[in-house]
Amino acid sequence: MKNTVTLVGFVGNTPEVRNTQSGASITTVSLATTRSFKDSEGNRQSETEWHRITCFNGVGKCVAEHVTKGAMIMVTGRIHYTKWTDQNGTDRYGCEIIAEQVDFLAKAKEVSNDDPKKRRSK
Repeated sequence: MKNTVTLVGFVGNTPEVRNTQSGASITTVSLATTRSFKDSEGNRQSETEWHRITCFNGVGKCVAEHVTKGAMIMVTGRIHYTKWTDQNGTDRYGCEIIAEQVDFLAKAKEVSNDDPKKRRSK
């Protein structure tokens, strides 16, 4: 039996780093993957899904140092499901990818302030 997943997509946020009481480092990022397909009428459609990526210790440190929002990465890891009870006693469920390897495929595109087409509104 094997629980392996490989995702290639764009990072949606700046990596968030936290440390546990035992000193372990945990880095999380969101990753957008998009699939394209033709609908029943033959029109091209696309669908984006967001994934929570969790990286521990060395992998997480590397991601925190080198990954920025908009970068394209490839994550190889495993799917992990969680269940918890919230303050109201309601069962909640979550899914995350525990990264075992992260490959950096492309840096985020830089926005030039000189090019009006690429300016971001504030």
